[in-house]
Amino acid sequence: MTITADASFEVLPFTRTCRHIWEDGDHVLIGVSPGNSYFSSERITSLARWATTRFAQVDFVYADLHVDRMFAAFGYTREHAEKRATKEIKAVRRRILKGVEESGTSHAEIRVRALSEFQANPVYQLLHRRVLHFLETDDEFRKGCEEMALHFVGSKLQEGESITDAQLQVCFDYMAAELPFFVDTPSILDVPSSVAAYHVKMPMTDVLFARGGGLRATRNQAYAVVRPEAAEMAQSNPNTHKNTAPVEGTVDERRAA
Repeated sequence: MTITADASFEVLPFTRTCRHIWEDGDHVLIGVSPGNSYFSSERITSLARWATTRFAQVDFVYADLHVDRMFAAFGYTREHAEKRATKEIKAVRRRILKGVEESGTSHAEIRVRALSEFQANPVYQLLHRRVLHFLETDDEFRKGCEEMALHFVGSKLQEGESITDAQLQVCFDYMAAELPFFVDTPSILDVPSSVAAYHVKMPMTDVLFARGGGLRATRNQAYAVVRPEAAEMAQSNPNTHKNTAPVEGTVDERRAA
C-alpha cells in the first residue's frame, strides 16, 4: 500500500484502514526520540513542510521520560546520566523548534510538546495503565515489547551480552510512556483521527494493528512508515517507482473532491 507522497517522502500505511485514515488528513503525530541522528533540524523542516500540506493538524512529540534511567541502565553514573539526559532532551527540542521555524509553515498548524506534558491528561493516564496491564498479563504483547527493546538498544550491548532484567524494565517503562499515542491519539488530543508516522516499521506494529485480540489500536488510529529513501532512490533511478500509487492531493484538494 505504498503512497508516493511527493518529492520528499514515501508513505507506507500499515493496513487498508490505515490508508483510509491517512487519506482523511485530519492529524499526524511525529514522535521524536532524543539522540536519534535521523531527526536533524533539516529533516524536521522537510517533515513539517510535508505534513502541513496533507494534514489539518500536526503534532511533534518528543520523548523526555525515563531518558536518564536509560542512560544509567547502560553504564552511566547517576549524575552523568541525569546531565546527559538533560542535554539530549534540550537538544532535541531545539532541533524540532528550529526545523519548524525554518519550514516556513503556519505555526498554528504545528504543535511541539514533550511527552511529560501529557502525564496529567486523564485519557493518557488511562491508556498508560492499560499498556502496563497488558505488559503484565499478555504474553504476545510483552514479547512484542521485548523485541522492540532489543531493536532499539541492541547496539548498546557488548558482543555476546544479553539484556539484563533491569535494562529491560527501563526499556518497558520508556516504551509504555510512548505507546498510548500508538493506541489512541485521537482521544488524547481530541482529533477525529490520527496517523502515527515513523521512518521504520516498529516491532509493536503487528501487535497493535494486525492481531485480533488484546490491546489494539482504536479504529481511528493509523500507523504509517514515512521515509525519504524512496525519493533519494528515484533521483538516481527515475524508473524505480513507475508502479506506485498516484501522488496525493493536499488536504484541501481531497476534501473538495
